[in-house]
Amino acid sequence: MENVINILGIVNTVLSVMFGLSFAYQFVYAVLAVFRKPVSFPETDKKHRYAVVVSARNEENVIVNLIKSIKSQTYPSEFVDIYVIADNCTDATAKVARDAGAYVYERFDMERVGKGYALEFFYNQIKEKCGIRYYDAYITLDADNLLDREYITEMNKAYDAGHKIITSYRNSKNFEDNWISAGYSMWFMREAKFMNNPRMMLNTSCSVSGTGYLTDSSIIEENGGWNCFLLTEDFEFTCDRILKGDKIAYCDSAIFYDEQPTKFKQSWTQRTRWTKGFLQVYQKSGRGLMRGMFTAKGSKFACYDMAMNIIPSIIIMLIEVAVWSAILCLTLISTPAAIGWKLFSIALSILGAYFMFVGMALLTTIVEWKRIHASTFHKLIYLLTFPVYMVTYVPIVVAMVFRKDVGWKPIQHSSVLTIDDIDEQCADRADKDEDKETK
Repeated sequence: MENVINILGIVNTVLSVMFGLSFAYQFVYAVLAVFRKPVSFPETDKKHRYAVVVSARNEENVIVNLIKSIKSQTYPSEFVDIYVIADNCTDATAKVARDAGAYVYERFDMERVGKGYALEFFYNQIKEKCGIRYYDAYITLDADNLLDREYITEMNKAYDAGHKIITSYRNSKNFEDNWISAGYSMWFMREAKFMNNPRMMLNTSCSVSGTGYLTDSSIIEENGGWNCFLLTEDFEFTCDRILKGDKIAYCDSAIFYDEQPTKFKQSWTQRTRWTKGFLQVYQKSGRGLMRGMFTAKGSKFACYDMAMNIIPSIIIMLIEVAVWSAILCLTLISTPAAIGWKLFSIALSILGAYFMFVGMALLTTIVEWKRIHASTFHKLIYLLTFPVYMVTYVPIVVAMVFRKDVGWKPIQHSSVLTIDDIDEQCADRADKDEDKETK
């Protein structure tokens, strides 16, 4: 039995080494993010015409504040139209969005449920109304988002510089609500600053993440509208465009704010959908990405980068969970001396993983300190809970394997923060920082 446990331990070590080597390139990402400034774009007088597209399901509590933040942009309002897809709504989302000044399309279809289908419906409407090319590009947002006042101005600079797909910096409206919202916020900040930001520096493709991205009308037209319908339609779109030779850009100065879940049940539902969606993307695009590492024209590394984000992270995690479970079970029926030593080894591994995630959160917090809208206390205390948030992915991944009914379910949003509230919070914290420096 001891030999079996030792073999399983070797297998686990090999898997850990493989995992580490697969993601070693992200150490270079981290160094670049810390020591180099983000890519900036030149000023431009060219004003492109944009449609802001918002898919909303029962979002009457938050949709108005998003529309107000769009209308408060420094970018000239005559070049921006706002469209809301009231998707299977049973509340007053459509009415309040119209009253706030948006064009509203109502969609009712309980068979084809999900954001991808809502976007398909919208682009079909636009084709009939004015044609896809009436707008230069489309900016896709979620109903709970708020836009920094310079958001469209900054995205316009990147777009005018020639980039056809652009993602932006995802900040949080409710970082300090609890450990769940802080975990989400930390992850998305890390994704922006330590993933998309260095990808942009290295001139490889970035990744679209759900919301806050711009797409050139020629790409929408080429696709015949919207054609991504998996549970993670954003990553499906990312992989599809990379396989077609596109590079997705990142604009660090275009900032939007997102509301994160605060209840574990909602978080479980959402992240189960994401995990299932990543496996769907792997089934659809995994082979293409693997081939693209060797055959793609100009995007070999992007294919590798995206493949590493969907293949090892889930599959190796599942194998490691199985191996650790087997080791633990065999250990419990071993001799008392063996039990103590093996349990000690398992505890050390868990502790090591904990501090790895703390280090990840600490680096993000230090680099993004001024962008995190939270008190110093909450910034520091949520460093310690971030590993808990990450570890909860383990049961989520395991449950996802056995569940067949994973589908798209709306996440309730209730934050009534406005962009004025966020601006006021920023000003207050800046004043406090200035007072500390003066003292």
